[in-house]
Amino acid sequence: MRETKTIEFKETISNTFLKTVSAFSNHEGGEIYFGIDDAGNIKGLADTKQACLDIENKINDSITPQPDYTLELQNNDRTIKLTVKSGMQKPYLYKSKAYKRNDTATIEMDTLELSRLILEGKNIRFEELPCKDQDLTFDVLHQKLKKTIQIETFNQDTLRTLNLYSSNSGYNNAAGILADKNHFPGIDIVKFGENISVIHKRATFDQVSALTVYEKTLEVFRDYYQYEEIQGADRKKVEIIPETAFREAIAHALIHRVWDVEAQIRVSMFEDRIEIVSPGGLPTGITEDEYLAGKLSILRNRNLANVFYRLGFVEIFGTGVLRIRQLYEGGATQPEFEISANTIRIVLPVFEKNLELTEDERKIYAVLSRTMLKSMGEIAPYVPFGKSKVTQLLKDMNQKGIVRIEGKGRGTKYVIR
Repeated sequence: MRETKTIEFKETISNTFLKTVSAFSNHEGGEIYFGIDDAGNIKGLADTKQACLDIENKINDSITPQPDYTLELQNNDRTIKLTVKSGMQKPYLYKSKAYKRNDTATIEMDTLELSRLILEGKNIRFEELPCKDQDLTFDVLHQKLKKTIQIETFNQDTLRTLNLYSSNSGYNNAAGILADKNHFPGIDIVKFGENISVIHKRATFDQVSALTVYEKTLEVFRDYYQYEEIQGADRKKVEIIPETAFREAIAHALIHRVWDVEAQIRVSMFEDRIEIVSPGGLPTGITEDEYLAGKLSILRNRNLANVFYRLGFVEIFGTGVLRIRQLYEGGATQPEFEISANTIRIVLPVFEKNLELTEDERKIYAVLSRTMLKSMGEIAPYVPFGKSKVTQLLKDMNQKGIVRIEGKGRGTKYVIR
């Protein structure tokens, strides 16, 4: 056993463990083992019964409000296991400060994290707080509702029904995010050329309705990843990247992002992929595995999500990741989802049908799909076999018409056709 984000060792009983009790109570809970050193070596305690009383007294006297915990004596090795559960009355403070876990360390929360925790303890979300701007108009929202669900009358009762307005506090932040003009960040789009030093276009949409941001972003997408193909008398729309997948990813970014930071959603467009990075990791109460498998959906901005759902911008809540994956079934490359503490990153590759590649060829293809041209030296470090086998695989893929070889000798480059 080793120390993790939810497990900590303490060789002796000192007040330092109280910071970790605060951290575990404020987040997902955890276990503290007394009588074990930092390396995981069992040292034992001289008097486990007295130690239990000391631990209990320190917690009861120092943590407010009272955390939910249990103590277990491990008599065989004279250690104590303290199990701390995630609390319902956040924040849990030690000496008037709130703590969190950062990998295996316990650190003090900053002001923004503490304010979020206070809202969580009161079961209030940022989008439900009164908006600092109360002089708002909603022409965009009105027109979308009129077109989608034939709402003719639009007034404060309509906004009240959508949980965007109350008589006591006026417009909330969700209303502000949907208002025609506001103070909220939006989306920053960059279309790159053959490398990140070449920028073909940059567009920023912010301080306007999230509905406008959504539509404007789709327009940029269509300019670069769709074209028409003439077949006889008919015109056929060709999608280089599935528009439905992009719609899901952008709606997901707007609905699930944190809105209390001045950071834009970043959309990076390349020849072979689109990367969408939204501020804010997963909300409390859901794991990365549950998110990626679509087993559980926790809406960070439920009022905003409800409007997007009513307008038909999203399907059933919680199915976005699964729908994106389904749209790439049969594709040679698959979308990627990367979760960190403060961001969610979605990568949508150019859709190409399964090319009947061997397992080894698929590894080469995955490397080539990330950039336009690759030399042997740029490919070999990222595949689990030597240069001679890489060379042979590339020759085989060239004969299949999948890879094109350009140049000769050391200047040879390989590119997906």
